[in-house]
Amino acid sequence: MRHTFAHRISQMNPPAQPNEATLPKAGLPQPALAAQALAQLLRPLARLMIDHGVQLTALQDPLKLALVEEALGTYGLNDKASSDTRVALLTGVHRKDVRRLRKAPQASQDNKPMLPVAAAVVARWISDPQYLHTDQSTRGLARTPKHGQRGEPDFTSLVAEISTDVGARAVLDELVRLGVVSLQGESHVVLNHSAFVPREGLVESFHFLASNVSDHFAVAVHNLAPDRRMPPMLEQSAFCADLSAEQAEQLQARARQLWAGTVQQFLQTATVAEQRSQHDIGPKHRVRFGVYFYDAAQDPPIAVQPKSVRKNSRKTKP
Repeated sequence: MRHTFAHRISQMNPPAQPNEATLPKAGLPQPALAAQALAQLLRPLARLMIDHGVQLTALQDPLKLALVEEALGTYGLNDKASSDTRVALLTGVHRKDVRRLRKAPQASQDNKPMLPVAAAVVARWISDPQYLHTDQSTRGLARTPKHGQRGEPDFTSLVAEISTDVGARAVLDELVRLGVVSLQGESHVVLNHSAFVPREGLVESFHFLASNVSDHFAVAVHNLAPDRRMPPMLEQSAFCADLSAEQAEQLQARARQLWAGTVQQFLQTATVAEQRSQHDIGPKHRVRFGVYFYDAAQDPPIAVQPKSVRKNSRKTKP
């Protein structure tokens, strides 16, 4: 069996304490290489579109809008507003479309606010020691302080640690609907999974598709930016080939086991980081740490025709 671990130089772990000598130098844009990579990235996008009946015309304006917004935001001029002509030169979007898109009112996006709060509640539940047994398994929680023992953690207090804008009952109903928690009578709540893994739901699934893939792609784009002045972000993967279907399934099971332990350790550290950041008046950051596992049939090897056969198969002129 052949095992190959693939990293790009831009995917290498950043140094623990970057200094001026380790920061990358500005490079030149690589349009040909970028176009080649984008062509490969478009294949799963095309599959998603076909699976869900999204026609090409439906994405033309969103793509143009994304180009215009990125040109105005990331590449905008500091001292004055960017002109339609400059945006058109940067993006290839026609000036008429640039003008139309800049003037058009933007529809508010429904990001399903309850979903991030519910996920954050579960993340705190599986990582904060006060909600865990000594073996790191999650404790069942009383729904409210009056349903539990004095000094014991409860679900209402847990939600209040995450958000004061959403009521504990609303979060509980959402987690029950998603199948993430179960009720024991009317007084206690238990977690069904060791992570936020809702039952199949289209809204939730598409929410995480957009969030996870977008951030993963943004990391790779950051690492390959020709004018990058910051250290690269973590973006690595390992792969192996020539596996039987059974061995691939076993590797996926092992990957899930490794992730379950890793995510709990990471969230414990993240909980401490959130608490330490509460009184910091500087700009705030968000982070996402994820993992994926992909299994697909590999293309059969291309048979190389022996030279002797190729020579004998040549046509000769009469």
